[in-house]
Amino acid sequence: MPSTPAVSAVIPVHNEAGFIDSALPRLIESMESLGEVFEVIIAENGSTDATAEIVSRISDTDDRVTMIRLPEPDYGAAMRAGFLRAKGAWIVNFDIDYFSADFIRTGLRIKDSADIVLASKRVAGSDDRRSLLRRLGTWGFNIVLKMLFRSEVTDTHGMKMIRRSVVETLVPAVESTQDLFDTELVIRAERAGYRIAEVPATVEELRTARSSFVKRIPRTLVGLWRIRRSLRNEARHQAGE
Repeated sequence: MPSTPAVSAVIPVHNEAGFIDSALPRLIESMESLGEVFEVIIAENGSTDATAEIVSRISDTDDRVTMIRLPEPDYGAAMRAGFLRAKGAWIVNFDIDYFSADFIRTGLRIKDSADIVLASKRVAGSDDRRSLLRRLGTWGFNIVLKMLFRSEVTDTHGMKMIRRSVVETLVPAVESTQDLFDTELVIRAERAGYRIAEVPATVEELRTARSSFVKRIPRTLVGLWRIRRSLRNEARHQAGE
């Protein structure tokens, strides 16, 4: 790579052989439109299909693409590994079926006034075209965050762009994996006083959701309670020092 990337895109993937062969070249083309030096880190985690082979074939011909591999399927652990591997001044988290160069452009325009930029499905100007059930899920999740953490953030899931120094400071402290890694990271950033900007997002599902939203609810609630307990314990420890 000729110089330090301005942006590192981290994309966790699991069993995406039927999608990534076409989606990854589109993502690379989208990143090229930025006119910035970039890298793409594919964090393959526990795939049992040809996902790794496809990414390897693409990365062999494009040194801007790197693949890291985790043995078990864990979205949050894959995101953590990708974040810590990234070299860019800004680190952006995309899904392979949900990415936007325009979001990065917006983040770069406001980079002097923000440490984290979140693409929110709930701020004014957003266009959430998902099913009613999934929209209600996002609303309910946000209510829980307000109740448990007094969070003012409207959406912790989705595209996010984070200053590398914030990642280096906060990621080692994040304990959550699976679906709540990024939520805990944002909550910790909010509590630490980092500047968080939320920008409108247009969200339209390109394919049927691969995991059941309803089945994740119990795990999510337990995970959020654990985050709350962990943060309280840390606060008591710091107060006692």
